[in-house]
Amino acid sequence: MFRTTALRLTALLAAAPAFAGTLEQPVADTIVIAPQPVVVAPTPRLIFTLRGGVAVSPEYFGSDDFEVGPDIGFSLNYANLGGREFGSTEPGYRPLGFGLTGAFRYIGERTADDSPELSGLADIDDAVELGLGARYSWENFEVFGNVRQGFGGHEGVVGDLGADVLFNPTDRLTFSAGPRVFIGDSEYADTYFGVPAATGTFAAYEAEGGVLSAGVELGMTYDFSDRWGLEGALRYDVLQNDAADSPITANDDQVSIRLGVTRRFSLNF
Repeated sequence: MFRTTALRLTALLAAAPAFAGTLEQPVADTIVIAPQPVVVAPTPRLIFTLRGGVAVSPEYFGSDDFEVGPDIGFSLNYANLGGREFGSTEPGYRPLGFGLTGAFRYIGERTADDSPELSGLADIDDAVELGLGARYSWENFEVFGNVRQGFGGHEGVVGDLGADVLFNPTDRLTFSAGPRVFIGDSEYADTYFGVPAATGTFAAYEAEGGVLSAGVELGMTYDFSDRWGLEGALRYDVLQNDAADSPITANDDQVSIRLGVTRRFSLNF
């Protein structure tokens, strides 16, 4: 009997650890992970780039003195108008073939206080030019033109024609170089190059529109990120036709330099 009891006790002690382990093992909780909704960002309806910086240019068209002023620029990157898309939403995208762009230019005021040699001529207020442009691009070359309407200091219609050879040392850096032709109507030409009546300094002169300058521009753009960038240009123009013949013009050779920071904006409405 003692032997039977000992055998039963030994078997019970041998089974105790396994039994204890069964009692001490926690029951795993069931975790249910709910599927997360996929958030799709809305496609912008309008994307454009603004440029702001500093420019060194002649004090006025035809001047042989220079002044420092603001550099302001605008370009249209993408538009969704009634389901029709123009351009691209991709940062740094440069489309090949035909494309449309925005066009903008700011012209500072012209006063005799700033330029005493213009004494006797009426002051001209600041002007803003807004319009559209078109371009046709190849891999390393493009041609373009734009038309702008003036507001403020002048209400004429002006435009530019040009072409550029492009060089890209990196994905973010671009150099460009090419010819430029500037055209203005009679309203614009007479505002900046005309003399309504003879003064003590200038004879009366009526300026007609047409090709008013021709030259070349060297440009550079660098993208710091998808939104921010740097853009600069050196431009040399020679005044032509009635702009060159104007008694206001002191120097046919016009040189300007600009450097500005660019910021890309997206609107969804």
